[in-house]
Amino acid sequence: MLKGVILAGGSGTRLEPATKVTNKHLLCVWDKPMIYYPLYKLLDAGIKDILIITGPDNAGDFIKLLGSGKSFNAHFTYRIQDDAGGIAQAVGMAEDFVGDSKFVVILGDNYFEDDIAEYAQKFEEWDIGCMLFFKECDDDEKLRQSGVAVIRDGKIIEMIEKPEHPPSNLITTGLYFYDPKAFRTIDISEPSARGELEIEDVNNWYIKNNEVSFVTLEGFWSDMGTSESLFRTIKFIREGK
Repeated sequence: MLKGVILAGGSGTRLEPATKVTNKHLLCVWDKPMIYYPLYKLLDAGIKDILIITGPDNAGDFIKLLGSGKSFNAHFTYRIQDDAGGIAQAVGMAEDFVGDSKFVVILGDNYFEDDIAEYAQKFEEWDIGCMLFFKECDDDEKLRQSGVAVIRDGKIIEMIEKPEHPPSNLITTGLYFYDPKAFRTIDISEPSARGELEIEDVNNWYIKNNEVSFVTLEGFWSDMGTSESLFRTIKFIREGK
């Protein structure tokens, strides 16, 4: 059975001053706290055993909001990431929780319109170690600030983090499916120039070993990490109601 991991740490500096008093994942996005959107994406895919990783400052607020998971017909576990060391470092904290299971990582500030239940079922059944989710993007600046896929003959060749000259218009989203080999890969990874363990190093290991599949999402996607993207997401949710 797939397990879920929600990454809800970070300082949220791009959303200050609101994030001076609370974690950004607790901010209201239209009619729900931000973290509800990725949480329900996992729950709707049948993933009920979920680890929530956050920083030390507002951990109690997450527990107060979400509790044990009983009211969601699920089971929640919490871990504290003391220092921001990158997505891969946070994923590495899930090793004991995941055990021998395949698992889904979703960033707590990401909104996905697409239903992921079908992909979750396929990933659990298929003999592959990783599934990546991309979105087409025509914004050159955003492409240069994201992980971008190199695709050749319909096959993913490499992931490049923040490329000066983007090789495609497919950017990685905050949704990753892995098997437990991800933890071994994280253990041997070296920090990047910015001092973080990069998730694209993990993804490139799977690509190199031919253990990856990918999906290009059709529906609306947003990372909700800036005032502009937050407003765009609220507008989409409001108009969809």
